[in-house]
Amino acid sequence: MDSDIEESLKKRQRKTPFLGDPSSRKQFEQFAARPYVMGEVNFMQEEDIRLEATRARFSNVLKRHGELTERLSRDSDKMIFDRLQKEFEAARASQTEEICLDGEEWNDGLLATIRERVHMEADRKAMPVDSNIVSAPHFQERITYKVGSKVICCLEGTRIGIQYETSFAEEPRELYHCVLESKSFLEKMTVLEHTIPFFLPIREAENDLLSSNAMKFIDYIGELLQAYVDRREQVRLIKELYGNQIKELYHSLPYHMVEFVLDDSDCKVTVSLRYADLVSVLPTRIRVLAWLSKKSGINATTMNRKENGVLGSHQNPARLSYAEDALRTMSLPEAYAEIVLNLRQALQQIFQQRSPTM
Repeated sequence: MDSDIEESLKKRQRKTPFLGDPSSRKQFEQFAARPYVMGEVNFMQEEDIRLEATRARFSNVLKRHGELTERLSRDSDKMIFDRLQKEFEAARASQTEEICLDGEEWNDGLLATIRERVHMEADRKAMPVDSNIVSAPHFQERITYKVGSKVICCLEGTRIGIQYETSFAEEPRELYHCVLESKSFLEKMTVLEHTIPFFLPIREAENDLLSSNAMKFIDYIGELLQAYVDRREQVRLIKELYGNQIKELYHSLPYHMVEFVLDDSDCKVTVSLRYADLVSVLPTRIRVLAWLSKKSGINATTMNRKENGVLGSHQNPARLSYAEDALRTMSLPEAYAEIVLNLRQALQQIFQQRSPTM
C-alpha cells in the first residue's frame, strides 16, 4: 500500500517537477510571467501609438479651425472695418472740440445728452432749410468725447459710434468699432454693426445690458476687448521668447483657456490655465504638473529604487505650487520666467521629500 503511494507521488513529480524542486518552480514562474510582461509592453506601445495618432488628428483639426476662422473674418470684417474707420476719421476730422472725460464725468446723463444731440441733428437735416436753425451755434458744434481708451462720436443719421483703442505693454494694438442706433430718443438703442471678434459675446451683452444701462454696456465691451488682447499678447510673447521650450500649445479663440507643455531636460511640465470670465487677464483655475524625466540627474538614486515590486511615488507627477502661485499673480511671460528659474530647485525639494528613508 505504501509502495503504491510512493510510486504515485514520484509519477506526479515527474509530470510537474516544480512541485518538488524549488529551482524548477522559479524557472516555471519566470517562464509563465514572460508572456504577461511582453503583452503589457505591447499594450503600452499600442497605447502610445494611439495617443500620438489622436494628438496628430487634434493638431490638424486646430490648424484647419484656425485657417477657417481667418478666412471667415478676413474679407467681410475687413471691409466693415475699413468703411467704419474712414467714417470715424471723418467725424474726428470735422470735430470742433474733443472733450476728455475722467471718472464721474462719464455718466448716464452725458450719454443721454449725446443721444439727444444725435437725434436733433438728424431731425434738423430732415427739415426744410431754415437759416435761423442752421446758424444756431449748438448745431454747428461737432464734439467728440474721449473716455479712457474709448472715443465716442456722433455719426451720420441717428448713430453713435464708439471706437475702442487697445494696447499691450503701453504699445497700441488693434482698433475696434461699435455703432449704436435708436429710432427715437425714447426708444432703446441697438447694435447696428461692429468690428468686434465674432467669438466675443457682444450679442449677449447687448441683450443683458444695452437696454437697461447703455453706459455699462459701452464700458463692458471695452473691458472685454482689452482683456482679450492682453491674454492673446501674453501667449504670443511666451511663444516668441520661449518657443524652443514650449511644446503642444493650445488655446481657445478668446484665449480664456490655455494649455502648454514645458519640455525641460529634467522633466516635462504641463500647464493648464482657465480664466474666470472673458474680462479677466489673470487665470483663476491653474494646474501645473511635472513628470521627472528618466534621464534626469535629479534624485537618480530614488528613481531606481523599488518597494514591494512597485516603483516609488516619484513616478507620479508633482504639483508645482510655486508655479501656480506665480501664474495667479503675474503676467504669463513673467510667471514663465519665474517657473523656469526655480524649476530645478523645486523638483529637488519635492522628490527628496518623497524619497523613502534608507
